[in-house]
Amino acid sequence: MERWKPEVKCSEREERLLKLAGRSRKLFVFLREHRHELFAEAFQAELEAMYRDSGQGDEPQPPALMCMGVLLQAYLQVSDAEAVRLSATDRCWRLVLGTLAQDDDKPAFSQGGLQQFRQRLIRHDMDRRLLERTVELAKETRAFDWKKLPKQLRVAVDSRPLEGAGRVEDTFNLLGHAGRKIAECMAVALETTVEEGCAQAGAPLLAASSIKAALDVDWNDSEQKAEALNRLCKQLDRLSAWVEKRRPKESEEAPLGRYIEALVQVKAQDLEPVPGGVRIRQGVAEDRRVSIEDAQMRHGRKSKSKRFNGFKQHLSTHLDSELVLACAVTPANRPEEEAAPQLQADMARIGFEPDELLIDRAYLNSTLVEHVVGRAGAIVCKPWKGAHGKPGLFGKRDFKINVRDGTITCPGGQVETFEPGQVVQFEPEVCGPCPLRAQCTHAATGRGRTVTMGEDEALQKKLRSLQETRTGRAKLRERVGVEHRLAHLSNRQGPRARYLGTRKNTFDLRRLCAVQNLETLARRSAANGGALTCSVL
Repeated sequence: MERWKPEVKCSEREERLLKLAGRSRKLFVFLREHRHELFAEAFQAELEAMYRDSGQGDEPQPPALMCMGVLLQAYLQVSDAEAVRLSATDRCWRLVLGTLAQDDDKPAFSQGGLQQFRQRLIRHDMDRRLLERTVELAKETRAFDWKKLPKQLRVAVDSRPLEGAGRVEDTFNLLGHAGRKIAECMAVALETTVEEGCAQAGAPLLAASSIKAALDVDWNDSEQKAEALNRLCKQLDRLSAWVEKRRPKESEEAPLGRYIEALVQVKAQDLEPVPGGVRIRQGVAEDRRVSIEDAQMRHGRKSKSKRFNGFKQHLSTHLDSELVLACAVTPANRPEEEAAPQLQADMARIGFEPDELLIDRAYLNSTLVEHVVGRAGAIVCKPWKGAHGKPGLFGKRDFKINVRDGTITCPGGQVETFEPGQVVQFEPEVCGPCPLRAQCTHAATGRGRTVTMGEDEALQKKLRSLQETRTGRAKLRERVGVEHRLAHLSNRQGPRARYLGTRKNTFDLRRLCAVQNLETLARRSAANGGALTCSVL
């Protein structure tokens, strides 16, 4: 396999182009000057290991060249077709890809080749290595002097919502969409038209371009709406029976099998039986599917007022260097803590163990927090607000809590022991005659005051103490660094996902973070006069 060996020294023509590109496309300048360091021999060997030498087919393009194309595509957020065109016609692209000296206008790669290379990166987890490589390059350079950074590793973690690329539909359209896709797959298998297949199956509604237009009812009339739902479900049942009868083996294969599973899932989640048929479920099913094309998209909330359908992107950022160390993508309905194990594992792969972790409350119950606390590290986060006490009564803060001894003392002096997560009940015999009872509880006679202790009461006490000091509040504000990284990411990518599913969107996030790290490194390099001399620590 041919290895990419771009020239290190710039020609006069390249120098002129670099001056022009540096005004608006600074990353092109950095990549041209340092591509040989980013794609060093060892990293190129890792990329080449993705390929199997079968001795058949055409010789693949150098993997490092393809990988550079993937980075440029992410930098400008262009489609595969546009990336191919730019690799042939845009001088800045050709400058970075090392094809500027060629006389012809042949593209550096094909659209199919770019798509296959992307799949290969995903299959071998080399998108993660690409992000890791940008961090390694930063550690190797004097332009980025790690010795001047604080010895303690400060990491900030945060997330942002990402609208999914799949179409979000209501129950009627989800059922109709899945049924239509099944009919289309069967039409291909039987070498007939969709209309003919739907007629044979006894499901003519599915042949229409719009399922609601085909049902043709007054959607404000609940009885007509219920009748339309049952009519659609009967035709879907006939379609399923027809598929099972005509092509039983085919129904287990993708994509037909995938759409059959989608139809079964939507029926189970969105419908419930009633006498004489079915109706739309009252309430929302757990982990409800919202799209036929993207099975992993989910309803989610970023706040009480912010709703979205899709995914959450999670970033782990080195606060002092501004580098993204790890990232993850989860369905929108999953809690932030579920992204922590992947972030923790990816940081550990490149030798980063946080000494100080800056997070929001959504990550407090994560394994990453447990890991940092177990290493005697610091957690910087706002504490849980907890339930507000009743007006005029003592709140939890009025009680003296000794986490080390496991005791809690009420304002009247009564002491009780507690375990994490326990509801402490003070003795009624002591609470009854207490002169402070009227200020403490409205409990009935014969009952004492109760106080709920958190599972992480020791940590919460530290966080409350942190928030009460000026220094602590200033430290809480330092998490803005990861918010800036998320803002840059949002500005480049926009609010909507590029691909379907969590894995492909994880790939997209990793290459975007790699580009962001390279921009950070380029900025540090420019501040140092453009030098990027390697000095492996």
